[in-house]
Amino acid sequence: MELFKCKYASTTTIPKGLFLLPVTVLLIVLLLPLIRNLNQSSSKLYASILGTTEETTTRCNLFSGKWVPYPKGPSYSNETCPFITDRQNCLMHGRPDREFLKWRWKPDECDLPLFDATQFMKLVRGKSMAFVGDSIGRNQMESLLCLLNSVAHPEDITGRYTSKTDIYFKWWFYADYNFTLTILWSPFLVKSTKTYLNDSSFYNAEKLYLDEADKAWASQIEKFDYVIFSGGQWFFRPLTFYENGQVVGCQKCQNNTELDFYGYRKAFRTAFRTIRNMKGFKGLAFVVTHSPNHFENGAWNEGGGCNRTRPITKEEKMQVHPYGLETLHQIQMEEFKASEEEAKDKKSLNFRMIDITDAMLMRPDGHPDRYGHALDKNVTVNDCVHWCMPGPVDAWNEILLYMMKVDRG
Repeated sequence: MELFKCKYASTTTIPKGLFLLPVTVLLIVLLLPLIRNLNQSSSKLYASILGTTEETTTRCNLFSGKWVPYPKGPSYSNETCPFITDRQNCLMHGRPDREFLKWRWKPDECDLPLFDATQFMKLVRGKSMAFVGDSIGRNQMESLLCLLNSVAHPEDITGRYTSKTDIYFKWWFYADYNFTLTILWSPFLVKSTKTYLNDSSFYNAEKLYLDEADKAWASQIEKFDYVIFSGGQWFFRPLTFYENGQVVGCQKCQNNTELDFYGYRKAFRTAFRTIRNMKGFKGLAFVVTHSPNHFENGAWNEGGGCNRTRPITKEEKMQVHPYGLETLHQIQMEEFKASEEEAKDKKSLNFRMIDITDAMLMRPDGHPDRYGHALDKNVTVNDCVHWCMPGPVDAWNEILLYMMKVDRG
């Protein structure tokens, strides 16, 4: 009996925490794998969103993929965005179908996040961005304006730099973020005689000075933080090439109707060299690869059109394959890589490529077709060059934002 009392008494003096110790150990053993998996999943999700891990930045090719259905459709419309010009306002001009709006670009190896306007504006606070090129560059800039319109509204400050009625150059300022956005019109990237301003016939030769960058952009961008180059559509017309002030060749001249890609190559080489040699430029330079046109059953001036209503597959691309596309794309790739090598010694200078060519080749449904209008005239045109807004061009800015986040690290 005493023994019993003694044992009973001793058990009453055992600390309460001692009973909790086995239970705690058991819970840790059971929950540790779950906690570890949860932590890893969170890290991967965070990396996917911010693009900061090596896996995200090196293993995902953003430019190889396909267009997948996206029933929700775009984040803006022609009724909610005031920046859509007549040229791209397909719905306002009567395009009846809507299926072309319900697709998103899906890379093979990862998911491309939806455009986050708030995140973009945080990245560019106190910075500046210039689109340099032709109307395709303006198409992308206007898409960006629409994507940002849900969180920020800019002031048109074009009048500070040129005439307010200037249809080629535009400047915007987001006062709440101290962010400047502009399109610097330069369809050839190099100096030209600009006869196209008064002659839109496309038959008279334009003179290009291939070893001189166009001052329209070269005199402006040294202090910009982001510069996005694009171009190519204007290199299909008659051209006369000059270097060192002397004629060195021509395209579509002397009864020769073939394209001469010499001018295209030298123009990009000069543009890259110019920005590479700017001592004051410390920003990030992107080049957007050639945007394909999709004229079928004839050229642009021969009744051709683009009335498809949905994307095509990789296997169907040859059905809508424009002349010279591979050559133009290859030239851009080669000149970009050469310039990237040249810039390696300049650690402050970074080049990036947004390779949209293959993705956009699969979107013959994304153009205005007969629902497009001339930029400065109330004239309907068959437009299979520019892109409807909203439309597949919005994916370019999703890629742009993704790459900006990756670069920020």
